[in-house]
Amino acid sequence: MAPWRTPVHRDGARPDRGNETDQGHASPGTATAVGDAPRPGRADGAGQEARALSQQDLPEALAVCGQDPVTSVLAATRLEIAARAGFSAAGGQAWGFPASGRLEAVCWAGANLVPVVPDPAVRPEAVAAFAALARVHGRRSSSVVGEQAAALGLWDHLSAYWPSAREIRADQPSLAIDRDPDVAPEPSVRPSRLDELEIVLPACVRMFTEEVGYSPVATGGSAYAERVRSLVAEGRSYIRTVGAPGRRQAVAFKAEIGALTAGVAQVQGVWVDPAYRGRGWSESGMASVVVQARRAFAPVVSLYVNAYNDRAIAAYRRVGFEQVGTFATILF
Repeated sequence: MAPWRTPVHRDGARPDRGNETDQGHASPGTATAVGDAPRPGRADGAGQEARALSQQDLPEALAVCGQDPVTSVLAATRLEIAARAGFSAAGGQAWGFPASGRLEAVCWAGANLVPVVPDPAVRPEAVAAFAALARVHGRRSSSVVGEQAAALGLWDHLSAYWPSAREIRADQPSLAIDRDPDVAPEPSVRPSRLDELEIVLPACVRMFTEEVGYSPVATGGSAYAERVRSLVAEGRSYIRTVGAPGRRQAVAFKAEIGALTAGVAQVQGVWVDPAYRGRGWSESGMASVVVQARRAFAPVVSLYVNAYNDRAIAAYRRVGFEQVGTFATILF
């Protein structure tokens, strides 16, 4: 079994990994944080604490993520940026558990709050300690997202202190593929170009509005448009266009590599224009994304999807994706 895989039983449950041998831990880093001093978090006055991590702690934090690369890709993406360019560039901070000794769990705190707890045996205490830090800092994230038990456990501790969640998506199968797809790739799917932003951005806004329930540009802010622009500039936005030659084209299929580490490319924002649904374009389009992403970015391609979206799950399985875990997302 490939090292990035965690077996999933037929009901979607992951086996207990508490007895596995620890591997790949780097030496502990200093506890002195860059900028503000670390503020330890204690859960309900008992148990071990968590702490803010410094730049020197990042190799060890990434080693924790490396125990389950697919599940941790959202946090590891930010940690890799922080390791290269600093926490400001990564847009948040990292917390570690326990506050002293070898790290056993980490949590990224930025636009999303993302707990990573590879060992279920330490999950209750780690999640409680991360929640204590989150209460100290207040809600700054638009979501809590990650492995199902860790994300929902974190929200259990925070729900009495933070504003009510707008939506809780408690069952989101995490799927991955590390080989050629089972479906023939659509040859017209390609990376989008910066001179196509005028057609790419509206497609992204339509997808987001369908998925989340509101427009990401309704308030006039530029953050979402800048995010789309950056993905296009980095070659991480894929599209299939339709339209007569020489005429204005329209995006009929799109997907982005929304999170990326050295080992895993997580696909986000998969969308087919409603006028072209039911033709198998999602399967052939995703097959093309898998081929191109594995060639350009990482050997493993992953995504997560709501469990109630039976059609999407069936499509991804036809492409060759297999379930390797389960996510949960709490949206604010």
